[in-house]
This record gives sequence, structure tokens and C-alpha cells, in this order.
Amino acid sequence: MSEQDQQPTGDAAGTPGRAPSRRALLGWGGAGLALGAAVAGGTAAAVRSGDTAVTAADSGAAVPFHGAHQAGIATAVQDRLHFAAFDVTTEDRAELVALLKEWTRVAERMTAGHAVGDGAYGGLAEAPPDDTGEALGLRPSRLTLTVGFGPSLFAKGRFGLEDRRPGALVDLPKFPGDNLDRARSGGDLCVQACADDPQVAVHAIRNLARIGMGRTAIRWSQLGFGKTSSTTPDAQTPRNMMGFKDGTRNISGTDTAALDRHVWADGKDAGWMAGGSYLVARRIRMHIETWDRTGLQEQEDVFGRDKGEGAPVGKAKERDEPFLKAMLPTAHVRLAHPDTNDGATILRRGYSFTDGTDGLGRLDAGLFFLAYQRDTRTAFVPLQRRLAAHDALNEYIQHVGSAHFAVPPGVRDTDDWWGRALFS
Repeated sequence: MSEQDQQPTGDAAGTPGRAPSRRALLGWGGAGLALGAAVAGGTAAAVRSGDTAVTAADSGAAVPFHGAHQAGIATAVQDRLHFAAFDVTTEDRAELVALLKEWTRVAERMTAGHAVGDGAYGGLAEAPPDDTGEALGLRPSRLTLTVGFGPSLFAKGRFGLEDRRPGALVDLPKFPGDNLDRARSGGDLCVQACADDPQVAVHAIRNLARIGMGRTAIRWSQLGFGKTSSTTPDAQTPRNMMGFKDGTRNISGTDTAALDRHVWADGKDAGWMAGGSYLVARRIRMHIETWDRTGLQEQEDVFGRDKGEGAPVGKAKERDEPFLKAMLPTAHVRLAHPDTNDGATILRRGYSFTDGTDGLGRLDAGLFFLAYQRDTRTAFVPLQRRLAAHDALNEYIQHVGSAHFAVPPGVRDTDDWWGRALFS
């Protein structure tokens, strides 16, 4: 479970004022519109405020949309999440392509902090506004939008993509202890919206869903708060709902060698996925009430770290190299460590969630686990098999939702669009 940024300027960034409306985008097929700033990047960033350099996380700045990889993966993890999985309801391949082009153009605007189309007011009184309006006046808040394609999109007889399904986009096996809810699993498409303002993230998903109406429908969605993993290891490590630090040894968003080795799809077999990644999303319910009545020593034994500092067993500091054999054989850290899994390493971007109660007076709370990797077959699958079979943490958690997506490479410029290489 366990940054050089540059604000868009000028017309290329979509300066405030009249931009092509959603209706115009539809009419032009959503292609070739010069919206957004054609800058690469999307990892850790810094901007300047007067004479003082500040991190993008503190500035509310925009994260560059264009680049070799989609933003929202190696990007410094934001504070809030709205994740949505979509079913594609149209049977027309051309309509699906048009939607992806339109979504891309709209995403360029929203991530730069601009309204969709002609905005939320001032248009024709007889027509609904192009933008829903709840993000008016808000900063970009480091919004990133990351799109993925599920295995079902490649089903035979749908869009002619059956021969384009990557080998790494496997149907995830049923792991011991899984109690998956079909209504919270799967999906043809996904959009991961991360931002430091929850309203900005929700606004983004809402507008993409509205634009997709008649071509897509939301299958399920998840709100998240309190990031439980960080891609900036020099920052304070966040804690999960069990009170333990999470993500101590996560891949850094600036460690290009580790990203190339463990996260980005590459090589002769990558094909249209070259520069992309594979995302596993798991909704993990925590038995909060049981955990809260468990002794501190047992809690620390379950994880293999102390609760205060986050130090591994027998060590003094959080980032001290763990001595795995000093931990119980069932300790989560020991079982999840790359040395126990033939070097298998994933990039985590999880978030905590609380979704009310379950009707029995218990919190419906836990971890929305998000993991990116180069190949799910050699990373998440063997790792989760080991954890499902032996992890002491299983007494206190249950996996209740699951999905797997191929996340294509980044949008290179204003002529590019999400999934272009797949449909070309």
C-alpha cells in the first residue's frame, strides 16, 4: 500500500478572451487547434514569484500539458484526486476518435487554468454554456489530466483494435481475498484528475463527462484526498489512513533512470505504447474500527516500520536501508520490497478516501491505490500475488475495486491528441 515549470503566455497558451467554443470544436473535428502551451515536462517544477523561486506546489501554477509522457505520472503528487472510469457507449470508431481529440483540446485549456470553449457565461441565452463554471476565478492548482485505455476497449467487434491490444494490458487475475464489486471495477477509458484544489479536479471530470455524453458514460468514479505516496522524496512522507508513512521508497519524479527502467513502456515490443505506462487502480477498503483497536506493537509489526519516525525495524531513521530479515516474514514492507520481488518496482500515486458509512456504522474508508509500471505482468501481478498470500495487513484490508489501463504516451503538441498512435 504502502520541478522547471513555465507559465503559458501569449495566444498559444489560450489567453483569456474568446477561444473556440465546444460547438466549434465539434464542427472542426477537434483537430489542429492551437490551444495550450507547447512545452515539455510535467515532473517536479519551480516558478518565480518576484525574486523568489517557489515550488509549483506552493504557487498554484499550471503543469505543462505537452510532453513525451502524460503529466500526472511522474508529476509531483497533488493533494486531491477525482478519478473516473468511462464506458464508451458509441459503436462508431470515428465518434470515439473525435471525442478523444475534443477531450485533448479541452484538457489543454483546463490544465492551463482557462475555461472550456466560450466559458460559463456571456454566450447565447438559449444554449447551455460551454463551461460549467464552478472553477471560475480559481488558479490552475497544478491540475493534471491523465487518460488510459482499458482491456475492454480492445474487444473483438468493437473498434477494430483487437490486434492493437498490448501484451502487458492483461486481464488482472483474481487474487486471494479479493471481494471485487463489478460496479467499481473495469472501464473502457479512464481519466485521472489530480489538483491541489478539489473543485478544480471535480470541474475537470465533470466537463469531460458532459462533453462525452452520448458517446461515453461514467462507469464509476472515486474522490481522493491526502496523497498517500509522493514522487518528491525530499518532501515529508505522507501518511495513510492507518497513520503510517506511505511511499518512503517510492520512485522520484526526477529520477529519469528509474523512470525509464520501471515506469515508461519502451523497447521493440512497446509499439504505440512507447513512452506510455500501465496503470493499476485498486480500491482498498480498510477495516478502520478493527485497526483502531489493535495494539501499537502489532501495528508496527504488521508494517515493519515504527509509527512515529517511520524507521524500519532495528533502524533509527525513516530512510535508513531496511534490514528485511529483522522483520516478521509477514511484514508488509518485507513482502513488498523489490529485493523480495526480483527487483519489481512500481510508482505509487495513491490517495485516501472516506465515502460515508457502510450502513452498519462502519466507515467506508481506505486507500485508492494507483500504481504505474513498465509492464504489469512483471511488476504489480507478482507483487500482489505475494502480498495477497502472506501479508499480515490482509487482516485489516480488502480489495473491493480493480481496473487496469494502458496509459498512452504524452501529447506532443497542439496537432497531437490522446491515443493518436493507437488509432493511426
